[in-house]
Amino acid sequence: MLGRAPIDRAVSPDAGSEDVAAADVVFLLDVDNTLLDNDRFKSDLDARIQHDFGPEGRAAYWALYESERDRLGYADYLAALQVFREGREDDPDLLRMSGYMLDYPFAERVYPGALETVERLHELGTPVILSDGDVVFQPRKVQRSGLWEALRGRVLIYLHKQHMLEAVQQRYPARHYVMVDDKPTLLAAMKATMGARLTTVFVRQGHYADEAAAQQIAPAPDMVIDDIGELATFDLQQFGPRACSQAAVDAPESISQ
Repeated sequence: MLGRAPIDRAVSPDAGSEDVAAADVVFLLDVDNTLLDNDRFKSDLDARIQHDFGPEGRAAYWALYESERDRLGYADYLAALQVFREGREDDPDLLRMSGYMLDYPFAERVYPGALETVERLHELGTPVILSDGDVVFQPRKVQRSGLWEALRGRVLIYLHKQHMLEAVQQRYPARHYVMVDDKPTLLAAMKATMGARLTTVFVRQGHYADEAAAQQIAPAPDMVIDDIGELATFDLQQFGPRACSQAAVDAPESISQ
């Protein structure tokens, strides 16, 4: 049975009847540095904190951010801000900072070609966002970017998505899955769990992709692309033989227990 962290919860809309019918292929799409440029958001946030709180405040916020990420196991900008508040409660800029984060124009950070790729994947199968994150800021990011609408409400946000693969398969049954992500180590962990039922696609975008250049990843990604827009030119055959409708007839119908 697939491992499952007891604290994990998903953020998702009400699923329509079409979401529970078995599909040939489900495309699982990461968000940060896969569909949108989260590194650019962090750079803009860094500049805003520097402007409002100076170099010491900037250093303090990012130290708290890293501490909270180590504690929680995922990035939580608002949780770091909450801790950052201590000793600064009389600073009016503090109250504006949360608004800056929540109202940030994420639609301007969607990668070129990302929306076209999503539309193409709708033609080939069922695209679904599968992301890590908190229960407030990450959904807000997906909504503000326009990705929630583009994915037609098929959005899953877990604390640790690699532990929730059984839940993903139950919510979106399919004969084959394709995971698109900028973190090859995470792709390797998912491939080790799902095996031949999963095609992994590594998108070389963002700082995680840069860091991975010097790493030996096993199992290696099934496919490597330089940007998310490349997928808009693909047909189903390019995602591997088990992703093809004809070959999928022989694939298992149920989730391995």
